[in-house]
Amino acid sequence: MKRIELIVAYDGTKYCGWQIQKNGVTVEEVLNRELCRLLGENVAVIGASRTDSGVHSRGNIAVFDTETRIPPEKICYALNERLPEDIVIQQSCEVLPDFHPRKCLSRKTYEYRIWNRRFKDPLNRLYSYFVYVPLDLAAMQEAVCCLRGEHDFASFCSSGSQAVSTVRTLYEASVEREGDLITVRLTGNGFLYNMVRIIAGTLIKVGMHVYPPSHMKEILEARDRRAAGPKAPAVGLTLMKIEIDEKEPHYPQHVE
Repeated sequence: MKRIELIVAYDGTKYCGWQIQKNGVTVEEVLNRELCRLLGENVAVIGASRTDSGVHSRGNIAVFDTETRIPPEKICYALNERLPEDIVIQQSCEVLPDFHPRKCLSRKTYEYRIWNRRFKDPLNRLYSYFVYVPLDLAAMQEAVCCLRGEHDFASFCSSGSQAVSTVRTLYEASVEREGDLITVRLTGNGFLYNMVRIIAGTLIKVGMHVYPPSHMKEILEARDRRAAGPKAPAVGLTLMKIEIDEKEPHYPQHVE
């Protein structure tokens, strides 16, 4: 028995998130089904991030156990032949048998994209949130700086979270603009339920001058979800990558 790691990219538009549920098709469900067919085994993947309905990914991590003789690095090619076009395995390799993507030290990077112009662009409608009101980029950049470092992010967590602690560390928190596209980029050691989308929704309110930039610090200190802005729609959110801490045992010695 060996444990295989997959780097999974997907367009979340048609899926009810990552985790298997009764009300619709999920990414996890599709991966399990096609892996079972490919390997002839009962396979259940473990995902690093349980992205919500409509959220996209360029680099989610999943692992599963198998007795297959297919070389680990070849599984991605065989699996991609079976998967729908909106789910693509970017890489497959063997990892240590006890490696668990949700229990290890890691850095996750999310991007939230805002299409900010007078009219919608049909080619961007599935991967960015349309805001027609001109947004003040400088105000948003000033506000997001307050989020860097270790804080209690209770104000940016939706009800229903099962997190034991609401303290998280953001290593990077930035807002950049290229043409009509504004990108909120957050890198942290972990994220609370809907945390990125609530931060994005709050920053949009700052960009509209509903809140002054200084209000972001007051929201953090309040530790109250009611103090923050609305949750931005899932359509603009993409999990960009997950980086495993170098101190974490990850690969077998014979695997480069």
